[in-house]
Amino acid sequence: MRMPILALFASGMLCFAQPSWREEGLLHLQKSPQARLHPVPVRAVQFQTGFWKTRQDVTIERSMPTLLELLEQNGIVDNFRRLARPDRQPPRRGPLYTDSDLYKWMEAAAWSLQVKPDPKLEATLDQLTDTILAAQEPSGYLNTWFVEERAPLRWQQQVSGHELYCLGHLLQAGIAYYRSTGKRKLLDGGIRFVEYLLRDFGPAPKRPLLTGHPELELALAELHRTTGDRRYLDLAAYLFSGIERERLKLRERDLVYLFSGKPFPERTRFEGHAVRALYAATGAADYVLETGDGAFRDTILRLWEDLALRKLYVTGGVGSRAAGETFGDPYELPNLQAYTESCAAIAGMLFNQRLLHLTGEAKYADLMERALYNGICSGMSSSGDLYCYRNPLAAPASDRIRNPWYTTTCCPPNLQRTFAALGAYFFSTSQDGVWVHFYDNATLDWKLESGTPLRLSIKTSMPWQGETEITVAPQKEEEFTLHLRIPSWSLSTSVEINGRRVGGPVRPNEYLAWKRLWRPGDRVRLVFDLTPRRVFANPRVAEDYGKAALQRGPFIYCLESTDNPGISVFEAALAGGSAIRSLPPAAAPAGAVRLQAGGLAYSPPLGQRPLYGFQPVTPLKPVTLTFIPYYAFHDRGPADYTVWLPCLNCGW
Repeated sequence: MRMPILALFASGMLCFAQPSWREEGLLHLQKSPQARLHPVPVRAVQFQTGFWKTRQDVTIERSMPTLLELLEQNGIVDNFRRLARPDRQPPRRGPLYTDSDLYKWMEAAAWSLQVKPDPKLEATLDQLTDTILAAQEPSGYLNTWFVEERAPLRWQQQVSGHELYCLGHLLQAGIAYYRSTGKRKLLDGGIRFVEYLLRDFGPAPKRPLLTGHPELELALAELHRTTGDRRYLDLAAYLFSGIERERLKLRERDLVYLFSGKPFPERTRFEGHAVRALYAATGAADYVLETGDGAFRDTILRLWEDLALRKLYVTGGVGSRAAGETFGDPYELPNLQAYTESCAAIAGMLFNQRLLHLTGEAKYADLMERALYNGICSGMSSSGDLYCYRNPLAAPASDRIRNPWYTTTCCPPNLQRTFAALGAYFFSTSQDGVWVHFYDNATLDWKLESGTPLRLSIKTSMPWQGETEITVAPQKEEEFTLHLRIPSWSLSTSVEINGRRVGGPVRPNEYLAWKRLWRPGDRVRLVFDLTPRRVFANPRVAEDYGKAALQRGPFIYCLESTDNPGISVFEAALAGGSAIRSLPPAAAPAGAVRLQAGGLAYSPPLGQRPLYGFQPVTPLKPVTLTFIPYYAFHDRGPADYTVWLPCLNCGW
């Protein structure tokens, strides 16, 4: 039965010709020859009341305004304003990469306009665009650090200068603002800078170029998709080529730490600075999506295996060592000392996002989910104004992990741009149908690739309870495939379509592909298995051998002293045979399902025992342990917490 035309118009499903910029997704992969999946625009998805709407609303209404105030207070915007003033006052403030912090904030604000139109915010972005471009030189060069007495240092510090890193974020802000409003001014400013590079830099006899902090590569790929200009993708290929090692006098340790400067296909493992390496790999995956280059494809898949099997935290966090913010050796995954920068978890999600859209394989969405619900979600407090630079898996109360401001402010706006654009990570389309990657109360108003308008409405109690209903409403009857991701943690999932049980296997960590003639109002019901379970690490992870963590649905849990008075979380153990019980949602953390499990504690405390002895010391005092989702650690104030606990009688 056809929906009345007025109802279609009211629902937003009646599609008239739209400007091309309104059609472009979070990644514009519609013309990318190797992309199996295509992301939807941010504006195509609206969250309804639930877990992620709460987080997105806090980001837009609280986090972004307060961070802009802090960027003003700390001189980050004045760094641009001063360059348009004859007296060049006030003096420049902050590290050399602060331009990128403002650009990332602007990208977040731009995506938020697709979620919640805001004329005042749009006017602010227009003013900031004018302020930024007033500082751009006629050549196209734009950077607030390498000016005045530091102007002679331009391109002389490519290992550490962040000039191209800042440009990458300028381009991404300009693309986001263009896709949200149709306004090209900021984007065109970024293009002028890129044109300056194309004139003066490249293989000899031009000047050499290096991305000391990879990021520009993925921005250039998106610029190519936006403009259709192949030269921008070719510039990314040049940056990946590594042909300038000799001219730039790069040392071996530079090649490792920067994850740049040598031919990308020579990479065999993730090493060096975690964010740099993952941004480089993400840009390389973008290059594969555009070219299908076989050597690059083999490399990104090899790197993914190294990440997934040897260097990824159970929270989706990445980066083991504080020294240099780097990867460690295989299976080097310490907990208390874990660096796990918020930006690294985001970079890991972006890398997996590209691989998902290249292949359509659920294992990449699985790692996106692991990071998003844990190591990324932990990066911002529920209040929206405290941030984690580090996200360790254990910490004492004295470790002030959440803070409102960091001199290096990369993580807060990076989290904001992720949460502002979040809905577009939940759905994709392909030639054969539509894909659902994650589940929350949300509505997709978009279209099939045949052009037929489509609405998908998800009504669910996820992520706390497993019942989920999806209403499928194409504008007209049409045969297509609905791809539903079955999470790896749901070991038993039931699926019904219009009240009839789906036959055949429903396997974890795969997409259930259901091809049929879909009619407006068809309903799919899924019930996911949210049984809480113990998680065990590969025995080669020495830090976690003999230990277990708890997981329920997509959430990893931690033991925090706030919920366990009288118990030292660092001197508690899980009892292997005890049941794990889900507790009703609590006021704090807001709406979260907590877990309760039997455990054992040391009596007397270990601090009263000798450091060494001839008999093993085991905990014997029975206790009840209460766990909260990891993302909420320190959300109620500083406290001791830990993810991994010794697990007695667990079959070691």
